[in-house]
Amino acid sequence: MKKRSVEIMDTTLRDGEQTSGMSYSASEKLTITKLLIEELKVDRIEVASARVSKGEFDAVNRITNWAKEKKFLNKIEILTFLDNGISLEWMLKTGAKVQNLLTKGSLNHLTHQIQKTPKQHFIEISNSVNSAKREGISTNVYLEDWSNGMKNSKDYVFEYLDFLTQQPIERVLLPDTLGILSPSETFYFISEITNRYPKTHFDFHAHNDYDLSVSNVIEALKAGCHGLHLTVNGMGERAGNAPMASVSAVIEDFLPDIEININEESLYKVSKLVSTFTGFKIPVNKPIVGENVFTQTAGIHADGDNKKNLYGSGGIATKLDAARICINAGCHMFIANGKKENPINNMIESKLYTHFIPRISSLDARKKWIISSLSSSGKIYIDQGAARALNNGKSLLAAGIIKIDGVFEKGENVLVVNENNKSLARGLSSFSSSEINKIKGKQSKEIEIILGYLSKSEVIHKDDMVKL
Repeated sequence: MKKRSVEIMDTTLRDGEQTSGMSYSASEKLTITKLLIEELKVDRIEVASARVSKGEFDAVNRITNWAKEKKFLNKIEILTFLDNGISLEWMLKTGAKVQNLLTKGSLNHLTHQIQKTPKQHFIEISNSVNSAKREGISTNVYLEDWSNGMKNSKDYVFEYLDFLTQQPIERVLLPDTLGILSPSETFYFISEITNRYPKTHFDFHAHNDYDLSVSNVIEALKAGCHGLHLTVNGMGERAGNAPMASVSAVIEDFLPDIEININEESLYKVSKLVSTFTGFKIPVNKPIVGENVFTQTAGIHADGDNKKNLYGSGGIATKLDAARICINAGCHMFIANGKKENPINNMIESKLYTHFIPRISSLDARKKWIISSLSSSGKIYIDQGAARALNNGKSLLAAGIIKIDGVFEKGENVLVVNENNKSLARGLSSFSSSEINKIKGKQSKEIEIILGYLSKSEVIHKDDMVKL
């Protein structure tokens, strides 16, 4: 029996970065990209959203330079927006060649969020797709809120797909944006679409709000979808996305007619690396990659002979002194055999190491780092209501911002003060100063309309902020 090939698109670096309190550095994004493509063998990677920040631009530029040299440029994808060509111009400067254009997949989003008619929306989309084609950029199209669209405005969805399948695009991307679908609904809706448009490539993008992402992925595959969007460790906003490791294992063990390119042997390594970069620990009982799954090894309970080899000839006292410093700073520390070639890879694959667990959480350590910064890049003035919310442990929203001082980028350390210039908190801004100037005093639901692209609703998330 000939197997049906299904594409895997990893969105750890884009949708996964929507995880609360999460932001990758440019070097981390490049390292993860290399691992995902060269070791894990994913077919495509969505690495960023266009226009978000200078840091995001630098990261994409580094990734595309590497990908071009390795002939992987067609695997690198960017989330773009209907913004009169600004996203397209941004992409051209980075060297990226594939856009994932965000559009409205439900009548509710179309009429209430961007307040346009289907005809107006379709004209915008056609203009964007054809402009990209003229610039040598290929297009995939997201139908944001598609699952709600199928539930509540199916006529609109099919009117849209009738139009979209006639456009010069590569793929249609179907997201269960709020994670509301049941497995039976997923199968029914995707079956309807794949049967009606047999010549069009459809991806399914699951969210895990009801812990049904893997089940929904299985049903999407049974219904004939051609690609899946996954993240390492299931990272993503709210309850996350469909996890790469679990989906790969389910396909391998339960769907014999489906073929994917994922190198299963690298799943554990990539999972651990992403966990290290993000600071989000993998639960010990997480399927496929959790520590308790590997019952044939003992990890920190490795036997005496193994420990003797791990310690080598160096003094154990100095190693323990270093461990005390690490765990008191909220860091994990591993003692392993450094004499073997590629010691970190060897440690991960053999699982022979001694693991020192921090005495404080990574969140506490992160906040210590924030407060220990010598200077702030800017200052945000907030009103009394926002000050009360901060005092009650809430995040800082745009609605409570009066004005800002200074010029700063997304992810930089800023000082939060009240109307009388009294210091209230310090934190990492989710927006640049220029973006905050546009959205200050506005409700969270207005941010996408004002900026022209999706972003986090909090200007400073509570986990990225320390009260003074």
